[in-house]
Amino acid sequence: MSGRIPRGTSGAAELPAAPLDRASRLLAAARAHDLGGRLTEAAADYSAAILAAEESDGKPVLSEALRRLAVVCFRRQEMDAGRAHCARSLAVAQQARDPVLAAEALNTLGGSHLEGGDFDTAREVFERAIQLGGFRCPALRARIDQNLGIIANIQGELDRAAMHYHRALEAFRDVGDDRGCAIVYHNLGMVTADRQDWDVAERYFDRSQKFAESIGDVHLHASCLLNGTEVLIAKQRYDEARRNAEAALQIFDKLGIQRTKADAYKVLGIIYRETGRTVLAEARLHTALEIAAQSGNTLAEAEASRELARLYQEQGRNRDALRLLNTAHHLFRRLDARIDLVDITTKRTKLESVYLDTVRKWGQSIESADTYTFGHCERVAELAVRVAEALALPVSELTVIRMGAYLHDLGKVNVPAEILNKPGKLTSAEMDLMRQHTIYGIEMLAGIDFPWDIKPIVRSHHEKCDGTGYPDRLRGDEIPLSAQIVGIVDVYDALTSTRSYRAAMSHQEALGQLHQMSASWRPDVFAAFMTSVGGGAAPG
Repeated sequence: MSGRIPRGTSGAAELPAAPLDRASRLLAAARAHDLGGRLTEAAADYSAAILAAEESDGKPVLSEALRRLAVVCFRRQEMDAGRAHCARSLAVAQQARDPVLAAEALNTLGGSHLEGGDFDTAREVFERAIQLGGFRCPALRARIDQNLGIIANIQGELDRAAMHYHRALEAFRDVGDDRGCAIVYHNLGMVTADRQDWDVAERYFDRSQKFAESIGDVHLHASCLLNGTEVLIAKQRYDEARRNAEAALQIFDKLGIQRTKADAYKVLGIIYRETGRTVLAEARLHTALEIAAQSGNTLAEAEASRELARLYQEQGRNRDALRLLNTAHHLFRRLDARIDLVDITTKRTKLESVYLDTVRKWGQSIESADTYTFGHCERVAELAVRVAEALALPVSELTVIRMGAYLHDLGKVNVPAEILNKPGKLTSAEMDLMRQHTIYGIEMLAGIDFPWDIKPIVRSHHEKCDGTGYPDRLRGDEIPLSAQIVGIVDVYDALTSTRSYRAAMSHQEALGQLHQMSASWRPDVFAAFMTSVGGGAAPG
């Protein structure tokens, strides 16, 4: 995060310089390259400054040059090298008995742990930085507050994040640190966008961008352009969002920062999808996936997978969409295990919402050609969840049941329409073919590794506890509970709906039929159905 980089100093000499003066001059030149986004030149001058400072035994300049070279390494994702430079910067500062420089080194080191997702270590290092010397320097304390705000923001603690950011902003204003103010405004824009307060977020991004332009910080300028696109997309200002994302992409490409290039391509894919340019959307999102995987940007890879899945869903490519959503789900789980840079609860909730919408629309598309069954899966899903709640099943199991219910009749697309819509009784051969829909459904889901165990619902929702069901003639507890729940409401909805071969039954007539069939389901499932759907407790 750029909030960890303090403002440098500048200076020049007219005559050939002594080693220490030369080290200071090289440090100032390196800083100018750094702000201008010329990372190769910056790294070369920082390295030269280190050599010159070593020759003159200029420990303060040496510590500062090492720390700033570490920041360049972190931007390039050279994490081990960056941490080694930080450790040496800290050691040199301690030898020089300079607590502020030592705290600066710790703050930069803590930032690397923040980027790696190790929040506990990052907080510990930031606290050490405050105790060691951060309290002596208001600007440094402000940068540490900035980093603590970033952690809170990432973890979804938005009020706490805003508190840290505003405290940092006040300190930066007091010391006249324009770059510090620019970074705080940028982060306030992000936290305000998370609250969907778009007008305020836009004002923060605009302020940050003006500061970034005035001090010549191209990396921060690009970050403002890219992160501000969330506001523009929300306001449907798509052309402006596209221009900003493309400008940010050009800057990140010039800087050679692959991780943020993946984010830029993802944003462009979203913009093209929302404006109906599906070919361009697919191309940009595929590029985002490739760059994210190559650069190890797991979050961008997960989010690009989710956004490409939404595109496929809109095109009716449901199998492709679900495969990508599964990929995204696995990636978010990996992030969760690493405690990475993401509020996982919010991200996963958004992903599961897209997942559920895809499954729902796939189920609806199956029924769309049949006026008799249209809406059946939606009704079964709602009723099945009510039964599951009556059984006090956990929330995670409710998701399984809802998704399984949406797709329980998936295999019927492979059953001939003349059999599905036959007005009279089916022959034995026709019934055998109809019963194959449970197997067809499983075959259609082959290759889709669902995060939830919904396949038993698709296969076994017609099984009966007495062993007379299909396709496997399971008995009693051999039948998954989720399949029994979907199975009983499936029968109820079929009885109370008009079909090609009969009129709909009334609620009470259907309950009468179900009482006669009650041995088909576990007693607790039947009782929960009667309580939640039937309107009263099952008779003893």
